[in-house]
Amino acid sequence: MVLHNTTCCISITKYKVFKAMGDQQKVFPVLQMETKKTTTTTPAPTKTELLPVQRPVVTPPAMRNKKGNLCCKILCWVLSLLVIALIALAIAVAVVYFVFHPKLPRYEVNSLRVTNLGINLDLSLSAEFRVEITARNPNEKIGIYYEKGGHIGVWYDKTKLCEGPIPRFYQGHRNVTKLNVALTGRAQYGNTILTALQQQQQTGRVPLDLKVNAPVAVKLGKLKMKKIRILGNCKLVVDSLSTNNNINIKASDCSFKVKL
Repeated sequence: MVLHNTTCCISITKYKVFKAMGDQQKVFPVLQMETKKTTTTTPAPTKTELLPVQRPVVTPPAMRNKKGNLCCKILCWVLSLLVIALIALAIAVAVVYFVFHPKLPRYEVNSLRVTNLGINLDLSLSAEFRVEITARNPNEKIGIYYEKGGHIGVWYDKTKLCEGPIPRFYQGHRNVTKLNVALTGRAQYGNTILTALQQQQQTGRVPLDLKVNAPVAVKLGKLKMKKIRILGNCKLVVDSLSTNNNINIKASDCSFKVKL
């Protein structure tokens, strides 16, 4: 009995020891895992981890837009200068207009004379005219320089019959000048043109165009301005084109414009 009890006590004691050991074995791994987890989430800092971190260089927006802002400034300056130039030009034109009161010169065809109109050996039409024109300068403060290169031409139905140079001269304020210009020329298809002119002459109304191209320079006070051109077109109706005879101008309609 004593042995049996002793054996039972020893067995109970071993069971308790083993149970305690088992409980310790069950709890110990959990504590070890928590400790491991804690050590991995908060590692101790080392010298290698304290090195400065290089960050990418970001260009400031002002540096990126510097070129665009420069182009905008240049464009604004150009537009400003253009507006200023236009305003200055408008002021200058207004001053000239209100101070000098510029007017276009006027021209009148006084007479037209045919000295030669016939067929050449090459079947071209030879024409020689003399035309007298009156040029009037109605301006009180503006003079006109008629420069080299001006000419007057006589046309029939889009065909130039003859042409002559306008002489160089200066026309003063409110001046009236008469120009006597000799015109000569040749035209192809002489027989066709002469036949058409003779048919028109039988009706007593021969239509002609007298065209003027005169380069002139305007003088404002003592200042001589840039050269411009006066372009004119006079639509004439004459009764005949008989040579060496007085020709009656039945109608004359002239228009002129300035070409800068």
